[in-house]
Amino acid sequence: MEERNGQGVRMSDVARAAGVSRQAVYDHFGSRADLMVATVRYGDTVLGLDERLRSYRAATGGVERLEAFVEFWGNYIPEIHGIARALLAARENDEAVAAAWNDRMGVVYEACRDIVERLHGDGALAPGWSLDEAADVLWTMLSIHSWESLVLERGWPVSRYVGRMQELSRRAFVRDAGGSSR
Repeated sequence: MEERNGQGVRMSDVARAAGVSRQAVYDHFGSRADLMVATVRYGDTVLGLDERLRSYRAATGGVERLEAFVEFWGNYIPEIHGIARALLAARENDEAVAAAWNDRMGVVYEACRDIVERLHGDGALAPGWSLDEAADVLWTMLSIHSWESLVLERGWPVSRYVGRMQELSRRAFVRDAGGSSR
């Protein structure tokens, strides 16, 4: 997918590269969309996603979860950026690629929603936010596009991106975190 920038990846290409029949690929994955989703999930496994999420999952409070997730995600994007760009480039014209993109970004959204719900449960969500709006805005702040704009286009080091996004998300979503009243 990275070699072809996510475009034109066919089941027959995958079968040939794996040394199996095209039918064997269909038998295992069922559809091209299932193959694409499995591919990006496999990439997460290879990159040790579960281990990297340990701090986030261990955090019990909303603020701690927010900090841990922003740190994880900001440092993870550089490692998945190649495949993310490939998926972004091809998703408009390829339902299977769109399914893989939506699967991964859905997981990121779920984490954002979890964080906001924890902040709310802790009584720490800044006033003026509905759970839906806060989750949507946090997800957008942490988007691949935002990371690209700041790190790639503006030249921020990843460490600055992480620190500033932690600060910005605290100010935006955490009650009494400085500038949190809307």
